[in-house]
Amino acid sequence: MEMATQVCGVDFGTSNSTVSVMAGGASRLIALEGAATTIPSAVFWESDGGAPVFGRAAMAAYTGGDDGRLMRGLKSALGSSLIHEKTRVGNRALAFTEILGRFFGHLRAQLDAVQPGTRHAVLGRPVHFVDDNPAGDQAAQDVLETIARANGFDHIAFQFEPVAAALHYESTVTAEELVLIVDIGGGTSDFSILRVSPEGRSKADRDDDILASHGIRVGGTDFDCLFSLAQVMPLLGLGSLINKGKTPMPLHYYHDLATWHRINFLYAGRALTEIKQIRYDADAPELLDRMMHVIAERQGHAIAMAVEAAKIDLSETLATPIHLQQIIGADAGASRGMFDTAVEKPVTRIAQAIDVVLAQAGVGAGQIGTVFMTGGSASLPVLQAAVRARLPDVRVALGDVLGSVGTGLALDAARRFA
Repeated sequence: MEMATQVCGVDFGTSNSTVSVMAGGASRLIALEGAATTIPSAVFWESDGGAPVFGRAAMAAYTGGDDGRLMRGLKSALGSSLIHEKTRVGNRALAFTEILGRFFGHLRAQLDAVQPGTRHAVLGRPVHFVDDNPAGDQAAQDVLETIARANGFDHIAFQFEPVAAALHYESTVTAEELVLIVDIGGGTSDFSILRVSPEGRSKADRDDDILASHGIRVGGTDFDCLFSLAQVMPLLGLGSLINKGKTPMPLHYYHDLATWHRINFLYAGRALTEIKQIRYDADAPELLDRMMHVIAERQGHAIAMAVEAAKIDLSETLATPIHLQQIIGADAGASRGMFDTAVEKPVTRIAQAIDVVLAQAGVGAGQIGTVFMTGGSASLPVLQAAVRARLPDVRVALGDVLGSVGTGLALDAARRFA
């Protein structure tokens, strides 16, 4: 008797990742770190050459003061020249492709513990890894495919992440409808309009049901960056004057410090030396002292974690401090209004992208039956308000914000391979 093909879905995300398999005709997420079915897309590599650790363990090693490098938001390197560069960890130079490969290998090891030897996989991808650059977009997918093949997958397909989320949503519907998927991930925001139905779940070919897909390179890490620039970086000298009060502090130091995948560049470069020189002619040298302390003690990721935690808290409350007392000696104030103001531009771009995908599909807002929101930032009130303003009479449903895409990828793998 021929055995059924073993398949899986892999959602390698900017902030979090999942892996799914089929069991009993249904898709399920597997445990990736302890009992958790999601794992932060983070790697910590010890300076002394020890093996890397991943996910929450990586974050704990960093916050616990272990000597080494924390790397997060690595998916953002795909589609950029950064992916072909190397970064220093202790006395070693590690290629970003190797770092991504080791994280992917960790996902593979957890899969093998549940379903060993799986060779067929559907990998999630954003509609666009990079905006308005088809060659860069294809190059990013090629790198991800090469990493997957190196980890034992030799039958690989890709699916747009919002389409995968739609397949997950379709498993719950009782009647045919048009659904708009709004997937706000860590690095990208993606949108698809599909026709879903109970009958559609058994169809092998869904191309006719996918009316349109669109994406932009804006996501949760951009919200973190803008929030940090608005509320935290002024405490480190952003906006202060140098050169006898004639020139503002250079922005690029603060932008790097506020951007997850660029923080480590401040540690390895000449930033500390340059800021020491700038300090002698600064109007607020005490703020630059804080900045130098953060760089010297490699506390950039700790600041980013505090900003992210405050952003999450503001989904449930109207005001919260950004806890920085242990890092720079003072907390930063934060309110939902401050956050909403800081992220106004990317939220506007997301709202405009909804108009684009509706136009591509040739449907009006009133023809959409449900807006299904997923992704790590889908629960932000400012985003939900923007979606409701664009589609005021349409039901908005919030999915498994970190698991919908991964769950749908295994369903797609079963359709393609099994």
